[in-house]
Amino acid sequence: MIARLFNFHGGVKPDSHKNESSSLPIAAAPLPPRLTIPLRQSVRSAARCLVAPGQRVRKGERIGAGEGPLGTDVHASTSGTVVGIAPCAMAHASGLDTLAVVIEPDGKDEWIERRAFDHRAVSREAALRYLSTCGIVGMGGAGFPTHIKLGNGHGIETLIINGAECEPWITCDDRLMRERAAEIVSGAAILHELIGARRTLVGIEDNKPEAIRAMREAAADFPAPVEIIAIPTRYPAGGEKQLIRVLTGIEIAHGKLGTEFGVQCFNVGTAHAVHRAIHHGEPLVSRVVTLTGNVSHPGNYEVLVGTPVETLLALATPKPDTDRYLMGGPMMGITIADLSVPIGKTSNCIIAASPALFPPPPPELPCIRCGACARACPADLQPFELYWFSRAKNVGKAQEYHLFDCIECGSCAFVCPSHIPLVDYFRFSKSEIWARERELKASDQARERFEFRNYRQEREKEEKAAKLAAKAAETRAKLSGSAAGTDAAAGDDPKKVLIAAALARAKQQAGTTESANTATSHAGGPGTQPDIASRREQPHLHDSDATF
Repeated sequence: MIARLFNFHGGVKPDSHKNESSSLPIAAAPLPPRLTIPLRQSVRSAARCLVAPGQRVRKGERIGAGEGPLGTDVHASTSGTVVGIAPCAMAHASGLDTLAVVIEPDGKDEWIERRAFDHRAVSREAALRYLSTCGIVGMGGAGFPTHIKLGNGHGIETLIINGAECEPWITCDDRLMRERAAEIVSGAAILHELIGARRTLVGIEDNKPEAIRAMREAAADFPAPVEIIAIPTRYPAGGEKQLIRVLTGIEIAHGKLGTEFGVQCFNVGTAHAVHRAIHHGEPLVSRVVTLTGNVSHPGNYEVLVGTPVETLLALATPKPDTDRYLMGGPMMGITIADLSVPIGKTSNCIIAASPALFPPPPPELPCIRCGACARACPADLQPFELYWFSRAKNVGKAQEYHLFDCIECGSCAFVCPSHIPLVDYFRFSKSEIWARERELKASDQARERFEFRNYRQEREKEEKAAKLAAKAAETRAKLSGSAAGTDAAAGDDPKKVLIAAALARAKQQAGTTESANTATSHAGGPGTQPDIASRREQPHLHDSDATF
């Protein structure tokens, strides 16, 4: 039965350049002299360091504990010695630093004790916690934690495994599906069980016939129902909303998510990592990376997380006219400013660029409002309007035009006759909005602290008054018999009651002292009348009469 496919709005067809790196099987990249493993594997989450310099670690050992609801654990990619906890360049367009654990490999590649995890013998919550401790995240670019995407176990009708790999030059998922199809299908079946889906679809672009064939053979031999579907090649068919539209016909509205329509997507790399974690007890410590572009030996390599990019480049042998390097594809990738940046869990491709392969962009010209960008936008937005609002820094208006539905695929800039870097403007507007939201949040927190301080002071004042009134009432009760007149004169004023009580106590103490003195005088002690009289009868001595 041939599945019915649907179309999505917009899209472009750039040259794919897939054959350059897809012909050779995946090879294992050698151990680098040092691994720099970032404790922040995505912009959404970071991990708390669990190791110290000088400590020996084994492959797969936890070196970072995920913090917050979106946190996942980080693990040592090989065995060796921790030689430092230091900042390193992050694989992000900002180029900012993030804290990392630096490990010097010992060459043994010694694993921790690994054992399979029976997800059917434990609760669903325990299985999700296990995936979190294994550091499993989305490997298609976003790096969203898998245990969060699996939701609460109901409400998802269709599970989609994304094998489209639509961006030019990247072939890591293609080779993964060709060589490890059975493991991907196994991981998809586990995700199917944990998410509670009714059906599982795997979408693969039709320019990958070998991958489609391998996946169908693996699915046929697997008991769980997994349907492999070839989809038309068009960028960006691998976008989540676009792939949902192609496979199911569901149009995800602006500002909505696929889960609200009963659909959830995972990358084939994520499914493979889930299989390795459940059936082999292996946390996510490596991934397949494409090395391509202006190089002599393009290919795909199994690379340890934390391997510096400059170490990998030696495997591909960049040509002399290479002028820069890209991480990711040419449409959505970023330029690598520092080659010491390490490979992360979402790093899928390194492209060596040259003026011949990627000519420098022509100078930016004024927008002519031709509408080509709107026709190419797969999110059905108006990029030229977003451009004007972003350029004018009217980010509030840009947000009204659904700025955050932009997936930054670059289709609009690809077709723009004025060579405007539209995506850069959109990223700027998003960052401005996020910055303003952070400032507003900080302001709200300061206001809440101030209001709570005032509330606390008022509460303390009321508690003090209540204690004073209670003490006054207690004192009034004690003095009701002995100081009725004083209490009546004082009225109900607590302070007057306390003053009256103090005066009463003073009179009582004075009476006690007088009684004690009287008793002493009758006993003939010092200070009695006879002694005083005898002392009066003695003559007074002047200083001159005194003898020494």
